[in-house]
Amino acid sequence: MSQAQIDTLASLFNDAVQTLQADGTLPPDWQNNSQITRTKDLSHGDFASNIALTAAKSAKTNPRQLAEKIVNALPDNKDIRQVEIAGPGFINVFLNSDAKFAVLDDIFTLQDRFGLSEQFDGQKIQVEFVSANPTSSLHVGHGRGAAFGMSVANLLEAIGYDVTREYYVNDAGRQMDILATSTYLRYLENNGEQVTFPVNGYQGEYVSDISETLKTQHSDGYVHSFDDVAKDVPADAQFEINADGEKVLLSGDKEAHIDGLIANSKALLGDDYELFLNAALDSILADIKDDLNDFGVRYECWFSEKSIESEIEPVLQVLDEKGYLYEKDGNIWFKSTDFGDEKDRVVRRANGQSTYFASDIAYHKNKFDRGFDKVLNVWGADHHGYVPRVKAALSALGIDAEDLDVVLVQFVALWRGSEKVQMSSRSGKFVTLRELRQEVGNDAARFYYVERKPEVHVDFDLELAKSQSKDNQVYYIQYAHARVCRVLEKLESSGFVVDDALGEQQQTLLSVPNEDELIKLLAGYPATLMRAATGYEPHVLTNYLKELAALFHGWYDSNRILPVSLTSGEKPSQEEMELMQARLRLSKAVRQVLSNGLSLLGLSAPSSM
Repeated sequence: MSQAQIDTLASLFNDAVQTLQADGTLPPDWQNNSQITRTKDLSHGDFASNIALTAAKSAKTNPRQLAEKIVNALPDNKDIRQVEIAGPGFINVFLNSDAKFAVLDDIFTLQDRFGLSEQFDGQKIQVEFVSANPTSSLHVGHGRGAAFGMSVANLLEAIGYDVTREYYVNDAGRQMDILATSTYLRYLENNGEQVTFPVNGYQGEYVSDISETLKTQHSDGYVHSFDDVAKDVPADAQFEINADGEKVLLSGDKEAHIDGLIANSKALLGDDYELFLNAALDSILADIKDDLNDFGVRYECWFSEKSIESEIEPVLQVLDEKGYLYEKDGNIWFKSTDFGDEKDRVVRRANGQSTYFASDIAYHKNKFDRGFDKVLNVWGADHHGYVPRVKAALSALGIDAEDLDVVLVQFVALWRGSEKVQMSSRSGKFVTLRELRQEVGNDAARFYYVERKPEVHVDFDLELAKSQSKDNQVYYIQYAHARVCRVLEKLESSGFVVDDALGEQQQTLLSVPNEDELIKLLAGYPATLMRAATGYEPHVLTNYLKELAALFHGWYDSNRILPVSLTSGEKPSQEEMELMQARLRLSKAVRQVLSNGLSLLGLSAPSSM
């Protein structure tokens, strides 16, 4: 049944409601909020409505008795073969054969647009995802946010949204200063200075590579004695490993130490400090962009944190004028508890510097100022406590906090055999997204990143992702697509072609139970897309594709598509040709829907495997 026919079925039930309202069975102001769903068991028909259960209380009667009245009030329709009442009052609808096969017509007419909707046409939504600090390459944890965010954005476009994908570049603040100073210290080392590198610095090889490039470009033009850089800087942290294998602080303060090195580097270099900051930022950001592009992840907007520095004070002034700021211990606080947050939050420190939260308030105001109807943030699970304060700030600014949705994506654990790989961007000991992609491929990486609910932790099994077996779900789905392509190749090599007209004429031959199930599942694709998109749940689509592939493989293995006579060089009978063309039509429809779904997830649909 096509979406248009589903709408027709809903209209028939609405007509029945109006009839029952006219005769006093239902109150005239009763609103129909019932659902029409596809049945899982073919013996229960094609569709089921819960309208009698939802309306029984208002009608002051039991659901089965009301269901009988609703069925009697339903207008006749050529697509409906039979209507039954089941269980406590469900109304099951059985379709005529022509209506059942209508979905195949839709698939062949719409092709790669089958399943798409214009329900949210004209509504603007921004999807911000990844937004990792440009202080290192992306690691496998960032990859999940990238795959999830891109898949959700694709799904939202599929139901009509005008989507803007955005990466928030944290190119301001303390972390960038740590990166810039780490780069400068490596530059000093490369120019022969004896440097004691800070515990809290960025220690990855990529920092050394950037500093080596700066040495090549500028020689020793920016060298200062490390003694001057470290002058009057608090001692760095000293650790030891205890008997339990835990790191124990013995002395020093790593935060105060790195802050001292930053302050001295800025003082010694003056305006030239920006050279090291920008060199590191530009190099790492270019690497991130290349990595995401190769992963099939694109953005309409790369938004710089620096670009809104001038907007922070005005937005704080607005909050102050509304009475939501106060001073305590020299800090300026935002009354986020007025809006349900667990505690108030500092927006400006006693030293006059605004906090990251203040910057984020300005950023979110900027989002809505740009005219988005809806904003979706895809954040790591460690940002759980950050959601209430951001929503509180929006409410204080007079922006509807319900227009901001936040999906928290759980962490990813990467396993090599029985060994869990540890990841830390400071130490530089991490597996990059690029390395993962090179090992398992883009398709496997993107599929396994999104096949589970975002709030569920993922243990990424490298060996499974690389295997070519039924257990590797992405391989199994793609193999179903390739199998259809292989059938068509065999048909062509035998001197025959697909006759779509004959296949359509003979589609009533598709009568075995798993053929009915395949057609029914194909018809459920548009509703699956809608659910996956509106719920921000790409795993709903992966589950659908797994089910469709498994059903197709089972059907393929138990029912011949190409007759034996054709593969042996003999001319098939007319009956064999008719059944073959009908089954080819069904196979091609399955292939099309598999291709459509894989495309939305950013996966390829191979013709051979």
